[in-house]
Amino acid sequence: MTIRRRFIPYWLLAPGALWLLLFFVIPMGFMAEQALESGSLFTGGFTFSWEWSNFPDSLSGNSEQIVRSFYYAGAATLLALLISYPLAYAIAQQSGRWRLLLLFAVIAPFFTTYLIRTIAWKTILYDSGPVVGVFQTLHLIPQDGRLLATSTAVIAGLTYNFLPFMILPIYASIERLDLRLIEAAKDLYASSTQAFLRVTLPMTAPGIVAGVLLTFIPAFGDYVNATILGGTHQAMIGNKIQSLFLVERNYPEAAALSFLMMALILVMVVVYIRVAGTEAFMGEEEEAKT
Repeated sequence: MTIRRRFIPYWLLAPGALWLLLFFVIPMGFMAEQALESGSLFTGGFTFSWEWSNFPDSLSGNSEQIVRSFYYAGAATLLALLISYPLAYAIAQQSGRWRLLLLFAVIAPFFTTYLIRTIAWKTILYDSGPVVGVFQTLHLIPQDGRLLATSTAVIAGLTYNFLPFMILPIYASIERLDLRLIEAAKDLYASSTQAFLRVTLPMTAPGIVAGVLLTFIPAFGDYVNATILGGTHQAMIGNKIQSLFLVERNYPEAAALSFLMMALILVMVVVYIRVAGTEAFMGEEEEAKT
């Protein structure tokens, strides 16, 4: 009986581990092999030859798309954070059906496919649409200006599409917040601003960390918003990888570029967690409690 209990956690992990093995580890292995192939699809196909030059070759001429991807994803993540924190805080302060209704409003866009939501933004930002007209009336853009095919449109689309991924982790952190700690801070003559900066913000920081990661990573690799809302002059690195796979049919270079981008993001995530990770914030939380 004791032996069976010991293996229960492994049995519970088995379905998830099997899923990751079949649909992540094995495909990544095939892609790693493909990244080291040489040849051409149109002249005899590809052969595995340890072609390490595919990695530097894949970066050649793509620096602009990489920088643009960082800029767009970073701007969208920052905007999503500025919108999400007060919104999540307001939702957490509600009770009963109002909280459920607001949470449903947050996740309601998921009932529509990602592609349809992005096309809807194209309709909203259409040159002859009311949004452009209002911006022109307020002199925020020239009378002959437009929003489509600009960086503004791409960042707006990224922010909207990934906003729930920022709201929900922050809401979960705020919802677990012990309000007695804020009351104690105010009893100790802390102002509302000081109580927020010294108690609320550190204790909800793990949600911010999770939200930033869940927003920045998919936004960095996105290509749908740049294609539909930005056009050819706003291409991100995801558009280049898509083109290498589906248009140029240069599978080794596409796989190599994908691996390099994954490695770059992985390094950034590790550094980000080390600098602003949950361990540091948990220390601040314990300090706030004492």
